[in-house]
Amino acid sequence: MKKSDIGIIGLAVMGENLTLNLESKGWLVSVYNRTVAGVEEGVVDRFTSGRAKDKNIVGFNQLGEFVNSLQAPRKIMMMVRAGTPVDELIEQLIPLLSAGDILIDGGNSNYKDTERRVEQLEKKGFYFIGAGVSGGEEGALNGASIMPGGSVDAWRDVRPILQSIAAKAEDGAPCCEWIGGGGSGHFVKMIHNGIEYGDMQLISEAYFIMKALLESSNDEMADCFSHWNEGKLKSYLIEITSHILKYKDADGSYVIDKILDVAGQKGTGKWTVINALELGMPLNLIATAVFERTISAWKEIRIEAAQAFNREAPKKTYVTEQLLVEVENSLYASKLVSYAQGFSVLKQASEEFGWMLDLAAIARLWRGGCIIRSAFLNNIAKAFEEDPQLFSLLLAPYFKDEILNALPYWKKLVSVAVREELPVPAVSSALNYFYSLTASWLPANLIQAQRDYFGAHTFERIDLPRGVYVHTNWKGDGENTKSGSYNA
Repeated sequence: MKKSDIGIIGLAVMGENLTLNLESKGWLVSVYNRTVAGVEEGVVDRFTSGRAKDKNIVGFNQLGEFVNSLQAPRKIMMMVRAGTPVDELIEQLIPLLSAGDILIDGGNSNYKDTERRVEQLEKKGFYFIGAGVSGGEEGALNGASIMPGGSVDAWRDVRPILQSIAAKAEDGAPCCEWIGGGGSGHFVKMIHNGIEYGDMQLISEAYFIMKALLESSNDEMADCFSHWNEGKLKSYLIEITSHILKYKDADGSYVIDKILDVAGQKGTGKWTVINALELGMPLNLIATAVFERTISAWKEIRIEAAQAFNREAPKKTYVTEQLLVEVENSLYASKLVSYAQGFSVLKQASEEFGWMLDLAAIARLWRGGCIIRSAFLNNIAKAFEEDPQLFSLLLAPYFKDEILNALPYWKKLVSVAVREELPVPAVSSALNYFYSLTASWLPANLIQAQRDYFGAHTFERIDLPRGVYVHTNWKGDGENTKSGSYNA
């Protein structure tokens, strides 16, 4: 029996569709599904007799037989839930592997877990790749954005396979390229998901403004998003928003109007914010998007609070065309801030962990297949090609001009929303980040004085060189003992 080119473990939505994608590109694929307590058995048999019938896909119900069906070096892609399930599966696989075999984790694992697994597997003579995969069900089947990192020596063997199933950008380049060592692949995917959180919150706020201030119909809003998708806001999320707003239930009513306003989350947005904090990088907009999902979950509390405060209804006195221009420009500028914050975190992580990330290449990887694919990713790639040490995308000439053009509309929209008591936390967070970034002076001197007053934490003076810290005996009755100076 001919040995398979690659094996897939895990036949949920992503695993099934990746398998079909692989087979369609000419690869012979072995599949196996773990039996989990409480989950119906027979998953493999249903798949091989259903969607995979008469295809070059071989199913196995025994892990040992599955491993033995693969040609050396064995390439096994695990599409299982992140966390403990991945570690448990690795422990089951290790006794069945041979030196040089390659395990690929295609789930949304925490990059620190991937770092640990790379080291663990390499010590045993195997290779481990943490590959972020973005694109959802459609991307898995027709072409995703794939972000592999980990054991670089394995890249040569898996590159033809992974690049064959990746989405292709408009210039034909596969949206899959080596990211770097350790957990870099999953870190980059994590930042991708953080930007995704920001994008989705920004789009929902644009929808909210049009619905509340213009009383736009679903079809009118869908047409607006469709129009925006033809210009500088062109992106996957803008495109599907247009489709969502038009979609009707069997009874002819709009599905969007029947969906409870409670947003779920699976953790990658939270991880993005936590890691940005650990790296000392501001991620205001994305953090706001994460917290807004938390607030949305407080549905009953929000109803009670709304009744308690009885806010005024928005005034319906706005000129549609004018307000839509403000919304479009504010959405665009805020999206630029979201990407700028995300790429700044990537830059800092690259320096902190020695990954030597190619930020231009990462921008190109996100041009196709992934959820945040946007028209301006080519401009992001160009900005980092022209200046690989660029601190913030907002300082690149192209994006500086874009922000300046949008700024008047952006300021006006936020002021309108505040006046009408409409929450637009992500749009306003983005604007305030821009103001803070471009402020040559901030009131942090008072914060430092307060810290020194109550805790002798010291401060720098404008009439002394940077790095020289002093303490003032503010109350006149203390000692000159001072605390050490450091940033946590």
